Amino acid sequence: MANKVLVTGGCGFLGSHVCELFRKEGWDVVSFDNMTKYELKRTGYGTDATRDYNWNYLKSIGVTMVKGDIRNLEHLMDRSADCDYIIHTAAQPAMTISWEDPELDFSTNVIGTFNVMEAARKHKIPVVNTSSIHVYGNSINDSLKEDKTSYVREPVEIPVTHPTMVGQISPLHASKMSAEHYVRSYTDMYGVKAASFRFTGIYGERQFGGEDHGWVANFAIRSVFGLPLRIFGTGKQTRDILHAEDGAKSYLEFFKNPIPGVYNIGGASPHKISLLECIYLIGEILGKKQEILFEVERPGDMRYFICDISEAKKFGFNPKILPKEGVTRLLKWIEANQEVFNIAGK
Repeated sequence: MANKVLVTGGCGFLGSHVCELFRKEGWDVVSFDNMTKYELKRTGYGTDATRDYNWNYLKSIGVTMVKGDIRNLEHLMDRSADCDYIIHTAAQPAMTISWEDPELDFSTNVIGTFNVMEAARKHKIPVVNTSSIHVYGNSINDSLKEDKTSYVREPVEIPVTHPTMVGQISPLHASKMSAEHYVRSYTDMYGVKAASFRFTGIYGERQFGGEDHGWVANFAIRSVFGLPLRIFGTGKQTRDILHAEDGAKSYLEFFKNPIPGVYNIGGASPHKISLLECIYLIGEILGKKQEILFEVERPGDMRYFICDISEAKKFGFNPKILPKEGVTRLLKWIEANQEVFNIAGK
């Protein structure tokens, strides 16, 4: 009998790649998603079509589709009852939305994660919580030195032992860190095989990114459609971007070797790129020069983060898709699916 996994937020960007990978691996997969589009409303990309695109794609490859909300514990318990694994990707992911609607942020990221942990405890199955490098705060900004294209810092790669929740903190920082505390408590008190994955710079096909969330895809989409690109700050902000295919594999590797803990999940130094370098790469691939608009830096934004992934390597995580290959794949997908974005005049 095949293993069975429940993926919360399965119709989201990362969740859809997780569902796809586990289906390819022969698993029975359940996508559990409430189909809201809060983070998509301000993109102008035809949001009625975006999340539905992922729903229809996953259904076509044999994923069991469930419309459900992680804040509904009874429904979550019922749908995870016969599963061997829970992958928790459902979240309120945008810092800007957390400013505007902190209750939504709290109920989704804290209560929702608590419910996921309760389901894992009751059913005695492993679980991974999808966290974020936002939990480190932004004090790293205070000790940066600049070169011509990006921010640099020593040490270049930042470990999971780095201080968290320092600098200017938003509700998103608070909710993501609170969720991590609950995950750890369920390991310590109940023996749940659980981990929190702190992702950075995740991107790839089927990502409908905007200025609030998903910056690589946002730049790619706007470049394909010839729209101006807006940068908040200097453009030297730097991340180690990670293609979603590599990100999805991290969950599979953890199931094979479930070592509880907190892990940075990113591309590390080989995947380092600044906002401007990413824009130039997109323009080079497309053969066009984009219009760039600069605005003042937003409060709470982190200027620099490169993951030290040495701890995640212990359970088998090994990202392989470098930025040029990954961005090229993303651009080809956008060009082949332009009708999904429903941009006026295009």
